Amino acid sequence: MPAALAIDADQKQQIADFMARFTLEVTPSGAAKIPDLRAHLRPGCTVYITALHGSDFDDTVKVARRLKSEGFNPVPHIAARSIPSIAAFGEQLRRVTQEAGVTQVLMIGGAVAQPVGDVTDTMQLLDSGLLDRHGIRKIGVAGHPEGSPDIPDKAIAAALRWKNAFASRTDAELYIVTQFCFEAEPIVKWDRAIQADGNRLPIHIGIPGLATVKTLLAHAKACGIGQSMRFLSRQAMNVGKLLTVSAPDQLVRALADYQANDARCGIVNAHVYPLGGLAKSAAWSYAVADGEFDVDPGGRGFAVRPRG
Repeated sequence: MPAALAIDADQKQQIADFMARFTLEVTPSGAAKIPDLRAHLRPGCTVYITALHGSDFDDTVKVARRLKSEGFNPVPHIAARSIPSIAAFGEQLRRVTQEAGVTQVLMIGGAVAQPVGDVTDTMQLLDSGLLDRHGIRKIGVAGHPEGSPDIPDKAIAAALRWKNAFASRTDAELYIVTQFCFEAEPIVKWDRAIQADGNRLPIHIGIPGLATVKTLLAHAKACGIGQSMRFLSRQAMNVGKLLTVSAPDQLVRALADYQANDARCGIVNAHVYPLGGLAKSAAWSYAVADGEFDVDPGGRGFAVRPRG
């Protein structure tokens, strides 16, 4: 291992603290490829279950049940525009709570051009009273530091104001989970902008896991995250880098500094998107959270020392 560039103990602790309570997510198909998630994740880890358009909710329930049995905290995505009715939403909640012991969910609109039924947005679901009725009071809602290809910016801002008002008039514990980004600057700018508009919901910021630049480009394109697309495109100008595994070292270091040194920071946690590489992404995340890393000689990336 090359000699590490000096980093003071406070800075290293800031980085470890930023990743200390990280969460991550898994798709039903991705989970099916891993015989035992306990080989990669520690007890009590919060694991979100991705809702892909056209997927069978039975698969979500199955994965949630498995995660619970293996000692994790399962958090299903509930995709509003893929739910045909409020009654169907209630049935989904009944199943995940009664069959899998779920106590926390992430409410998203879902990347669907046309709703499959009467439900058009998450506000309808939040306002239904069904989450409270089924004992779910910890609720994630979507955040968009780089906008959304499906929702105009004004509509995103109005929805966030509504969710803040909902949180203030109920005992629900709402928080924001964002799409993943690759640079800290647009995240900080967005955080300050939504605070100026009245946001008081804590932010769980999306962090890309370890993946090739080619894979990251594909996911960024699918999510429609423009600034990140431009960032990745610059990386991919050298075709030889397309198959290079990228880690979010610089992003995490910058956001850890922002969290530790700016009292206005609304970020409270890191949410890791494994992007198909759960084992590697989890090992990296735990190593950083444990402080088992050095800063490389260029002062930009981490040299992690994952524990066996």
